[in-house]
Amino acid sequence: MSVATTRTILFDLDGTLLDTAPDLADALNTVLLENQRPPLPYESIRPVVSHGGIALIKLGFDMDSSDPAFAPLRQRLLDVYRDNISRHTQPFPGISELLDNIEQRGLNWGVVTNKPGWLTEPLLKDLGLFDRAACVVSGDTLDESKPHPAPMLHASELANSPPQQCVYIGDAQRDIEAGNNAGMQTLVALFGYLQDGDEPHTWNASSMIEHPRDLLAWLDTQLSDHDIIN
Repeated sequence: MSVATTRTILFDLDGTLLDTAPDLADALNTVLLENQRPPLPYESIRPVVSHGGIALIKLGFDMDSSDPAFAPLRQRLLDVYRDNISRHTQPFPGISELLDNIEQRGLNWGVVTNKPGWLTEPLLKDLGLFDRAACVVSGDTLDESKPHPAPMLHASELANSPPQQCVYIGDAQRDIEAGNNAGMQTLVALFGYLQDGDEPHTWNASSMIEHPRDLLAWLDTQLSDHDIIN
C-alpha cells in the first residue's frame, strides 16, 4: 500500500505546541483565593490543563458542572486567564526549532484546539505564531469540536492538504480519536499533560514521541517508506 507523504503537521495547542499550564494554574489559584479556598500545587493542576476550564473548576472546587455556581466560576477563570494569557506561556522546549525545520522543508503547520478562538488567537499572536500557521481551528470555529473529525477536516482544507497527507499531534485521547476519525496519521505527545491514568498505548496512534524533535525522525521515516514503496 502506498504511503502518502506528509505535507501538513497539525498540533493540539495546550500540552502539545505550548506549555500553557503555568498561566492556567495561576488563573485557577487566583479564583480559588478569591473564593477563600487554598491554592493547589502546580503539580496537581498541570495534568488537567489539556481538558480545559470545566476540568479545572471541577478540580479546584470539587464541584459538578450542574451546580449553579459552576458557570460563573468557569467564566471568572477564563477572564483571569485571558488577562494574563501569555505571562509565562512558552512553546515547549524544541518546538521553536521544530517549526523552523518544518518550514525549511517546505511543509506547513497549523493548530487544531478545543480552546475558544477568543483565547487561542491572542495567545498565538502574543507568541508570534499566528501569522506563521497555515490554519488555526479553535473549539468554536465549527459547531463540532474534538473528538469529532470536522475540525480536523476543516484544518486540512485550510492547509491545502488532503487528510492522508496530514499528521496530528496531541496529548489527549480525544486528539488521537479526532485525527484517526479524519483519516490522518496521529502522534501522541508524551511530553504533554498526560494524567496518571492515561494509557496512550491503547489510543491507536500511529506513533508516540517523547520530545518535539522526535517528529523530525518520524517524518524522515515516512519519507523513506514512501520512497521504498513507490
